[in-house]
Amino acid sequence: MRNEKCHAVRNVRMTFGKLLILSFVVCHLSFGVSACSSISCPLETTVSVQYAVYDEQGEATMEDTLWIFTQRSDGSDTLLLNRGVGIKSFSLPISYSHPEDVLLFFIADTTGVYTLDTLWLKKEDIPHFESVDCSAHFFHRLTDVRCTHEGIDSVKIVNPQVDYDTKKTHLHIYFKNRN
Repeated sequence: MRNEKCHAVRNVRMTFGKLLILSFVVCHLSFGVSACSSISCPLETTVSVQYAVYDEQGEATMEDTLWIFTQRSDGSDTLLLNRGVGIKSFSLPISYSHPEDVLLFFIADTTGVYTLDTLWLKKEDIPHFESVDCSAHFFHRLTDVRCTHEGIDSVKIVNPQVDYDTKKTHLHIYFKNRN
């Protein structure tokens, strides 16, 4: 009887030892696999519209001084571009909470004459999901653009898809020649 009891205890110890080793191995494997997974969240997550500047003759430059303002959702306005002189292109952030962005272009020519122009940029917001470990972002599709034509001659959408790519030009903006 005593021999059977010892044998049963030995089997329990052996089973417990095997379970302990097995749980240790499984635990380390699961941590190792999760530690080795690569999460590739993009480092540059700014989504902005790229503007190329032209005069009425199609030259890529602007000699006048340019300020660009917009209105925040709380009603206050904010400066997006401050004293741009001799610029050929610029980049502006795009909202993700409004179907249309309104930009105020304040232009001062070389003789000191000031012009105010308003630009409306309609867009569709497209939710963009990378991974559960990355924060959500919005890409956009530009659908329409118009302006008051005070200092801006015309605006053309040349690439409607707005995403992380900062090398793509989205809008060509043609300013009036006022000299």
